Amino acid sequence: MLHIPCVLMRGGTSKGPLILASDLPSDPQERDDILLALMGAGHELEIDGIGGGAPQTSKVAIVSRSTHPDADVDYLFAQIMVKERRVDTTPNCGNMLCAVGPFALEKGLVAIDGQITRVRIRNVNTGTFVDADIQTPEGTVTYEGTTAIDGVPGFAAPVGLTFLNAAGSKTGKLLPTHRVTDTFDGMEVTCIDMAMPMVLIHAASLGKTGNESPQELESDPDFLQRLESIRQQAGKAMGLGDVSQKVIPKPVLLSAPQAGGTLQVRYFMPHICHKSLAITGAIGIACATEITGSVAEKITNRKTTGEAIRVSLEHPSGEITVDLTRQGNNVENMRASVIRTARKLFSGNVYVPENAHELMSVAE
Repeated sequence: MLHIPCVLMRGGTSKGPLILASDLPSDPQERDDILLALMGAGHELEIDGIGGGAPQTSKVAIVSRSTHPDADVDYLFAQIMVKERRVDTTPNCGNMLCAVGPFALEKGLVAIDGQITRVRIRNVNTGTFVDADIQTPEGTVTYEGTTAIDGVPGFAAPVGLTFLNAAGSKTGKLLPTHRVTDTFDGMEVTCIDMAMPMVLIHAASLGKTGNESPQELESDPDFLQRLESIRQQAGKAMGLGDVSQKVIPKPVLLSAPQAGGTLQVRYFMPHICHKSLAITGAIGIACATEITGSVAEKITNRKTTGEAIRVSLEHPSGEITVDLTRQGNNVENMRASVIRTARKLFSGNVYVPENAHELMSVAE
């Protein structure tokens, strides 16, 4: 059996192993075959691996010292499909990103510096940069604290994330279709690429209130079929090509807030509704509220004053706050910050068959 050192961590509302790039094959196909084997992909419970049987718990973060002069570490995110033997390294994941800074510090990739250590992370998937502020009192990473985030029980140390250049993460453009709104299947949508390519839809356009639970939405096959039709059309219009086998763009239902927030959100990944909200999704949705005429801005109808903007997004498990800072009048240059938490669950070795590459080839 191959043994691969890893640290299982919760990052935000996601969970998965963090692995040094040097402990995996450099060949992408061999690397992906090992990831499929160690997570147990291809089974709804991922029973033969350490995956959790859900998209939020079937994720891997691959970390190394950065080859870019403006970053400390490189972070490659891998979404492992649960029921399929497939790895998608197209998108970023802001929740797993919460765990990258602590992992990098504990592995000695970055030196601890003071009570709070800032780690500049380059997401290899998208070429974007994020500053992560990690609590390091007494020269060590601490995971204990008094910060709570909705969707996670208990309290932990805060992790501050600031997205520095999130516009055009995959398409190179904030508005990939060059329009604030598009129409697919007779429904007005906004296609935006800010930290994550998404297609934003008013829930009422699809006959929903936006207050439904994830289970209610997932149990409506007609709705899911219509949502996928819009997503695939949006993908082509955004220059992403045939997205039927891709997890981007993410379709998002928006509606008026119910608990004093800015917007109510139902975020799909892309076929299962998130039990809370992806960080990258939250960044993009928050920025969309600042684009005049977008689906998000029309629902909020909020007028911004000053440079600092606070956006509260209500999701099935509670709320997440995004702080936006304008860099001039251009939304593309806006910086977005969130406070999340992370926790180390265990460290050790994960085991996979030595012939994992051959086994995956046969399974295909």
